[in-house]
Amino acid sequence: MILRPHPKETLVSRVLELPEVRCIEPAFADLPDDTFTAWMEEIPADQGRLLVDEDSDPLAVAFHTDQGWLAGSFHLREPTLALIEHFEEMNGDIFQEDRVVWEEAVREYYSILLRETVTPALEDLNPARIGLVSDLLNECWGDRSGFSCLDCCCGSGLGSLVLRQRGARPLSYDNDPGLLSLGLSRERLLPGETMFIDGTLASRYCNGAETGLGLMFGEINAFNEQVWEMLTAELLALTKNSLVTVGTEREADLIRAWAEARRNHVEVWENTRDPIYDRWVCLIDQSS
Repeated sequence: MILRPHPKETLVSRVLELPEVRCIEPAFADLPDDTFTAWMEEIPADQGRLLVDEDSDPLAVAFHTDQGWLAGSFHLREPTLALIEHFEEMNGDIFQEDRVVWEEAVREYYSILLRETVTPALEDLNPARIGLVSDLLNECWGDRSGFSCLDCCCGSGLGSLVLRQRGARPLSYDNDPGLLSLGLSRERLLPGETMFIDGTLASRYCNGAETGLGLMFGEINAFNEQVWEMLTAELLALTKNSLVTVGTEREADLIRAWAEARRNHVEVWENTRDPIYDRWVCLIDQSS
C-alpha cells in the first residue's frame, strides 16, 4: 500500500499517546471501507495499540511497522476477529477514550490533511452576508445556544461560522475539496467539525443532530434534481428540524414537496434581506 503524506501533532496521535501516527485510510470518506481492515490483518508489526470507547467497543487499532505507527479507525466499521487476534499476538496496549473525542480527532486529521494538500478555491464570501444570515437564523430559530446542527453542503463555511457565533455546535460536510480547503484556511470551518463526504451518504458518517442547515441549495435543475432530493432526504433523516434556503420559488417548491413526501411540516416564505442569496426559505419540522 502506498501511504500518503500525513499531518503531524494531531489529536489522533495525542489520543493514542504516540509522537506521530499515520492513518491508513486515504480519506475520511474511506473510513467505512472494510478493505483497509483486511490490509491491517496482514501487516507485519512488532507493537500494537487498541483504542476502545467508554463501552469497551473498539475505536482504532495501531501497529508499529517499518513505516512507523499506522492506525486504522473502527468507529464507522467493525474490526474482524482476525484483526483483534493479530493485535493480541503482540501483547499490545489497550487505551480508552470517549467515542466523541475520537470522532473529532479523526475529522481533524483528515481536515488538516485536506487543508495542507488541496489548493483553496477563490474567496466566495461577501462579508455582509454574515450578518444577513445571522439575522435570518435569529428570526427563524431564535436562541439555540448549545444545539447541535448539521451544516449540509457547507461550502466554505458561512453557515458554520454563523452557527458557531450564535452558540450552536456545527458539524459541517461537503463534497467540494476546494471550498472546504478555503473554509478551513479562513477558519470559518474548524478541522474537528468538518467532513469531506458525499452528502447523499451522510448517515454513514454521523448519527445526526438536533437541527439542520442548508444554505443556498441548488441550482436545482433537471440534471441534478435527483441528487438534491437525496441530499435533502439525508438531512431530514438526520435532524428534527431544518432550515434550507434556495434562490428561486421553483426550487423552494421542490424542497417543500420532498419534505412533505417524508411527512414533514414545511413553511416556505420569501426572504428579502439579500437580492441574490437565501431568497426563499424553507422551515422544515418533523410532523408530530
